Amino acid sequence: MQNSERWTDLRRPLLTGLALGLFLLLLPMAALGSGAGHSVAVLPASPTPAAPVAPTQVPPGERDGSRTVRILQKDGSVETMTMADYLLRVVSAEMPASFEPEALKAQAVCARTYALWRAEAGSHAAEGADVCADSSCCQAYLSPADAAARWGAHAAEYTAKLSAAVADTDGQVLTYGGSLIQAVFFSSAAGATEDAAAVWGSALPYLVSVDSPEGDEVPNYRSTVTLSADEVKALAEGAGLGCDLSGDPSGWFSGLTRTASGRVAALSLGGVSMTGGAARSLFSLRSTAFDVSFADGAFTFSVTGYGHGVGLSQYGANALAKEGASWREIVEHYYTGVTIQEGI
Repeated sequence: MQNSERWTDLRRPLLTGLALGLFLLLLPMAALGSGAGHSVAVLPASPTPAAPVAPTQVPPGERDGSRTVRILQKDGSVETMTMADYLLRVVSAEMPASFEPEALKAQAVCARTYALWRAEAGSHAAEGADVCADSSCCQAYLSPADAAARWGAHAAEYTAKLSAAVADTDGQVLTYGGSLIQAVFFSSAAGATEDAAAVWGSALPYLVSVDSPEGDEVPNYRSTVTLSADEVKALAEGAGLGCDLSGDPSGWFSGLTRTASGRVAALSLGGVSMTGGAARSLFSLRSTAFDVSFADGAFTFSVTGYGHGVGLSQYGANALAKEGASWREIVEHYYTGVTIQEGI
C-alpha cells in the first residue's frame, strides 16, 4: 500500500450522503479469501463509492472506544464490542506482533477502514452484524486468549504493543473522494503490488500497482509446488476445464502472459485459457507471481510472494517502517491518492 496526498474537505450535503448510503446498502457484496489469512471483498463490476464520511466531534483518543462493532462469530453468534477491542483482535491475527510499530499502526488503520467499509456495505446486515470473524470473508480475528497462547512469554509485551498501535491511530480512516476506501491488504509482493483491475476486473484509482520493498527476509518468500503430469491432469479434469491433455505434457502449458507488475495474467492449459488467479487456485500456489517448467515427468511452479497482491503489502509495510517511514507514509504509498481522515 503507498503514495501521499493533501488534506481535502470531506463534508458533503446531508441528503447526498444519505442517498449514497442507502444505495450502498442495496449493493450486493461477495467475498474472496486471499490465501494468506488476509481477506478481500470481490470488487463490484462498476465500483460505487460509499457515502462520504463526515468527521465527528469525539475527542481524540475516544473514537474507537465510543464506537461499537457487531461481529458475527464462526458459531453463528453475534458479539458486540468496541472498535478498539475488535481492532486489537484483528491486528493480532493479521500481522506478526514482532513487526515494526509503524507497520502495525498502518495495519490498524487498514483494518479499521475495511471494517467500516464492510459495515456500510451491509455485508452481514441479514445476520444482525457489521463484520464477521472469518478471514475468508472479512478479516482474520484472534481472541485475546488465543493470542496469548500464540505469543507465549511475549504475550504481555505484544498485547501492549498492538494496543498502542490501535490507540495511536484512534479513529483514523482512509478515504478517496470523501468515501471510505476498500483497504485491502495481503502478505508479500514480488517487487510490486498489483492493479485491482488485473485481479478482479474492476479498476479503482487508489488500488494501482506500486513498488514494494520486501524480499528474501520474508519467510517462504520463494516457494515451489511440484505436480506430476497425472496430478495436473486430475486437477484439470476435476475442475471440468475440458482441456486436451492427450499429447506430450511438456506442451500442455502455453501462452503465458504477464501483467505490468510481473504476475501471471493468463495462460493456456491443454488449449483452454485461464487467468493467473484461476491457475493459482487450481494448483494451490501462494501467489500469481510464478513460472512453470516441466522436467522428469513433473511440473514445477516457482512462486514468489504470498497473497492476491492488491493494496497494502504487510511485509512491504514492515520493510518501509524499518527504513524510517511513518504509518502515514506507508498507507499513502500503498493506496494511491488517499486522504487520511481524523474521526469516524
